[in-house]
Amino acid sequence: MSEYTPTVTGTGAKATVQRFGGYMAGMVMPNIGAFIAWGLITAIFIEVGWFPVGQIGGFGENAAGEPWTGLVGPMITYLLPLLIGYTGGRMVHGQRGGVVAAIATVGVIVGTGSPMFLGAMAMGPLAAWIIKKIDAAVQHRTKPGFEMLVDNFTAGIVGAVMAIAGLLAIGPVVDTIMGWAERGVGFLVENSLLPLAALIIEPGKVLFLNNAINHGVLTPLGAADSADTGKSILFMLETNPGPGLGILIAFMLFGPRLLRPSVPAAIVIHFFGGIHEIYFPYILMKPQLIAAAIAGGAAGILTNILTGAGLVASPAPGSIFAYMAMTPRGGHLAVLLSIAIAAATSFVVAALLMGLGRKEKAEAQATDDGAASQLDAARTEVADRKAAAKATAVHREGTAPAAGATA
Repeated sequence: MSEYTPTVTGTGAKATVQRFGGYMAGMVMPNIGAFIAWGLITAIFIEVGWFPVGQIGGFGENAAGEPWTGLVGPMITYLLPLLIGYTGGRMVHGQRGGVVAAIATVGVIVGTGSPMFLGAMAMGPLAAWIIKKIDAAVQHRTKPGFEMLVDNFTAGIVGAVMAIAGLLAIGPVVDTIMGWAERGVGFLVENSLLPLAALIIEPGKVLFLNNAINHGVLTPLGAADSADTGKSILFMLETNPGPGLGILIAFMLFGPRLLRPSVPAAIVIHFFGGIHEIYFPYILMKPQLIAAAIAGGAAGILTNILTGAGLVASPAPGSIFAYMAMTPRGGHLAVLLSIAIAAATSFVVAALLMGLGRKEKAEAQATDDGAASQLDAARTEVADRKAAAKATAVHREGTAPAAGATA
């Protein structure tokens, strides 16, 4: 079995945020398939879905007059938080930590009235850390032949105690915090201030804090919002491929001539593959382009607000195909419009920042001589930052890269 452990090195505020974000993203990313499964079931089978089925979507009544439970509610209430809690516990103390974390997470789920993603992220690692410390204290004192008895009882006792603590204390506290966060987001949406989030999101993406922002914060809040309304704008804040697409097109038309042939392949990987890291080197090579990313992100968010666009689940990775799959019935035009406006805005700003190619044309030879080395250096910097920011899967007998898609 393998356990997920973030391997962020360095000190300072940036390393601390990356390390914290790596833990949060590490709990969500291995379970993205479950989020997608829930999103597809929600988009297709709920009452306003593509093919409404009460027994699956959880609406209407059966022949006996009893309401259908469906799959949508139980999956978001129980399955997804339990998977997150288990994964968080496994990161801390392997399979044993995951089991105890899952037991403890049930208490948080039962003790609240909303999907407990943040509660699972807190309770899972905490419960696993406690059993890890207890194991370290008692294992060398356990008599031969009693190992299984001691292991099972300590896990059961810790799991039971933490489940009760989650029900009575931790769950309500996290529920309160979730309420504050939801009201804060609601205030931003109601006052058309949500586009300002691009000032944090877009620079954070280039610094490889995108997984921490998306999977650690926006996905849990968006899932709770989607459970109530059938869609959420929060799934589109960080994942919109429009800003990156506009920058790449501008770079292809007005960037250094030597680098222009590399851009079409990057566009395909970014827009259709959903691997947004592919455009980060171009921004690192010309840092002023971060202004284009911010402008495009803000324009896309504002468009979403004006059109009421939203997705039913997080599109991971942030590919146009994932976007279309996670779009509720009747919402595709609004979603496509937000992507198009974000791309057009970032393209115009990036083109202006690069002087519409005039500066590059006047200094073509000098630019071409140094462009390749600049891009190589930028790509090296991206690789270094990504290695420092993402979680890795560590096997008991060795290490292997952690699986996970980027938005």
